[in-house]
Amino acid sequence: MDRLRPLLGFAGVIMLAMANELNETVSDAALADVSGGLGFSHDPGTWYQSIYTAAEICGMAFAPWCEETFSIYRFAMFVAALGIAPTVCIPFTHNLSLLYIERWLQGLDTGFTVPCVMTIALRVLPPPIRLWGLACYAMTATFYPNLNFAFAGLWTDLVGWQFVFFQCVPFDVIAALLMWYGMPRDPLELDRFNNFNWAGVLLVLVGVSSGATVFEQGDRLDWFNSPLICVLSVLAVGALPLFIINEIRHPSPLLDFRLMRRRNFAYGVVTLNLFVILTECSTTVPILYLDEVMGFRTEQSQLVVTEIACLQFIFLPAMALILNRSWVDARYLIGLGLGAIMAACIGESNLTVEWYRDQFYAWQALQGMGEAMIVVSLVMMATNDLTPADGPFASGLINAPRATGAAIGGWLVDLVHRWRGSLHSNRLADQLGRERFRTYQATGVSWRHPAPLLPNGAPRAPGSVTAFREEFSKQVAVLTISDTFLVFAGVAGLMFVILLILPVRTYPPRIAIPRQRLPRALKSGG
Repeated sequence: MDRLRPLLGFAGVIMLAMANELNETVSDAALADVSGGLGFSHDPGTWYQSIYTAAEICGMAFAPWCEETFSIYRFAMFVAALGIAPTVCIPFTHNLSLLYIERWLQGLDTGFTVPCVMTIALRVLPPPIRLWGLACYAMTATFYPNLNFAFAGLWTDLVGWQFVFFQCVPFDVIAALLMWYGMPRDPLELDRFNNFNWAGVLLVLVGVSSGATVFEQGDRLDWFNSPLICVLSVLAVGALPLFIINEIRHPSPLLDFRLMRRRNFAYGVVTLNLFVILTECSTTVPILYLDEVMGFRTEQSQLVVTEIACLQFIFLPAMALILNRSWVDARYLIGLGLGAIMAACIGESNLTVEWYRDQFYAWQALQGMGEAMIVVSLVMMATNDLTPADGPFASGLINAPRATGAAIGGWLVDLVHRWRGSLHSNRLADQLGRERFRTYQATGVSWRHPAPLLPNGAPRAPGSVTAFREEFSKQVAVLTISDTFLVFAGVAGLMFVILLILPVRTYPPRIAIPRQRLPRALKSGG
């Protein structure tokens, strides 16, 4: 029973992370219904998202210091309570300023939660089963985010939009009970306040919040044509380098950047950021096609993404089983995963207006397999050189860039849509003008696709011009989404280049961690 209690505590932290991940992703997927229910328009809705993202990144930076100071048990219980309070209040809040405060607290709570998972995993999981625990941690990157559209469709179309928020309450309560029973109790270390890193906190709040807001709001505000984006960009560019310098020099850093001297850990930090960006091609982009071209609601399109989540129950344990073999090199497994995702992106880039939901299933399965191969191998490589004492700082350093990657991924999709979408729209409109009397105002070249206007300029039928405009928009959307898949294939290619340069060979935790404890002479002799 004594051996089981820490594992139950770890399960509680996993469940807490699941609740907060669903809180973030489901509310984003159901933003239109939430906006309508609370009575705010599109522009306030964008701030509703960006405030959450900025607070989440700040929370991931603050979590390591809080874990060390207040103990992981007290801090995790506080995080569980903090997750319930604003979540229950939001459906009844119609004051926009108060809503933003509650959303900021939600984001901070999510930022606090995810680093706790890695911290407690490094502390309570012995080497023989650590890889299985890391596979559970990998679910926070590959499983929970892919459930968002399924839950969003369930609550908004069948139950009620308020349950977008209420869904998290039972998970938080169960998580709190498991953590209360199983997590280790450590004493308070309040003397750490004597050496508190005030400069680091200020620089994180200014730099991270500004940078996240630039990525979230830049496209809507027309980037550097907006004075707000210009000011926030200057603040981010100035504060973030100062933050890194401060953390390296400070005796009590929020994030220990000295861990980046370890090659595999540095590889994990960089690649996990890119991996989160890459996952946009398996979630946001297919849903975008089904929404813009097919006109699907969330309930109809969610199966394309839910497929990836369900497959993780097969792929994540399989990857843990494979990586637990001493002859398996995790770098090759990551390479195969990147190849699978790249192949899926190239395959999905061949989509046409005739594609339906069924055409995505095979490629999405390939995406799901590739994601599982990458994330389990990546987390194993990054954590093998870490000790339990490194856990809080390592978890914050890994997860803060991960949250940043989510903002960058959304920005990348918006950038491609603005850049390539405008290009395709202009070119198709130009082609339409040059061939007007063959495609737009003519007898038509096909009885199945008649021109919207007769040769004399009169509408061929009521609504024919509107229908033609809709088809034109669909063609622009298809070409733009095709380009988006190719851009993400390029991101996978960049990750492959980094794989060839940065990481070194590592072994499963059951082999690698005992070796680290051997005397240097014995290790070199073996």
